[in-house]
Amino acid sequence: QVQLVESGGGLVQAGGSLRLSCAASGGTFSTYSMGWFRQAPGKEREFVGGISRSAGRTDYRDSVKGRFTISRDNAKNTVYLQMNSLQLEDTAVYYCAADLRNSSPFTVDFRGQVYDYWGQGTQVTVSS
Repeated sequence: QVQLVESGGGLVQAGGSLRLSCAASGGTFSTYSMGWFRQAPGKEREFVGGISRSAGRTDYRDSVKGRFTISRDNAKNTVYLQMNSLQLEDTAVYYCAADLRNSSPFTVDFRGQVYDYWGQGTQVTVSS
């Protein structure tokens, strides 16, 4: 059983920055890839980005490329989402998720349905 706890959300002005953290417990963190997803009111959940278990590969949705950076510290069992140049449309609840079945150290899956465990989410609100 893996537990994921996000933190770091909040209210920020457009153009500002936030760093989200996701602390994992249970299982062996270094053996699973991690994803970040978000869901805005009235919209479907969408893939934001992910990082492979070796940290050798990161993938992002087009709208956040160049603004968001995902990293992980396997010694701390934590994955991070650094968000810069935040825009109004980045407002959402952000979730981290763990993919335990990805056997490759260098791939990330963008499909939410393959992730096995999810955090409770943290609200990010970007104001004008």
